[in-house]
Amino acid sequence: MGQVSEILQIAAQRSRDQQLAFEGALTPREAWEILQRAPGARLIDIRSRAELDWVGRIPNAIEIEWQTYPGMKPNPYFLTELKRAVDNESLLLFICRSGVRSRAAAAAATQAGFANCFNILEGFEGDKDANSRRGTVGGWRFAGLPWSQG
Repeated sequence: MGQVSEILQIAAQRSRDQQLAFEGALTPREAWEILQRAPGARLIDIRSRAELDWVGRIPNAIEIEWQTYPGMKPNPYFLTELKRAVDNESLLLFICRSGVRSRAAAAAATQAGFANCFNILEGFEGDKDANSRRGTVGGWRFAGLPWSQG
């Protein structure tokens, strides 16, 4: 994997190509490389507490629910909790189950003044396979990156 600046340039180009409302889009492996090489980078896991408990956690991630369980209602304190947890100039990498909610969270954080927001494509579990199961096609866990159960 390339240097941090090269990875971020590729991610930023993806954002421009897709006209995303945040700085860039990273693959799970690119995100892991950034977390290893950029000491100020922060992984923001926006999955619900239930998802974290039942599916698995990423070590050292900052856990802030985007939606709350049950009911998956928007967390009205998301931005307040994010502001308490990180500096607005930090390099922020957002992850959810599949990369969809984290895209919305990265856009909201950008709109709220956070300068360096990136979405992690594929999320923690990736898309569903032909049998409607997650975790077999893509995502953080499928890529063999660090995580723990329970």
